Amino acid sequence: MKITVHFFARYREALDLDSLLVEGPFTSVEQLRQDLLRGGEEWQVLAEPNLMCARNQELCKLDEPLNDGDEVAFFPPVTGG
Repeated sequence: MKITVHFFARYREALDLDSLLVEGPFTSVEQLRQDLLRGGEEWQVLAEPNLMCARNQELCKLDEPLNDGDEVAFFPPVTGG
């Protein structure tokens, strides 16, 4: 299973990475996130409780199931005025 992961805003800055192709059996966005968190200290930015995510360009929750070829995006909450 191959998943393309995109990082936005401060996550992109903290990781110095726009996107990443990961391989493995991932049943959910949360399982993918947990795998990324094992990558080292800089990846802990994805442990924020208010992290937002999308699967195939649609907002989703961390329990969203994944399929081969999916795209996942992680981004902080957007605030505006």
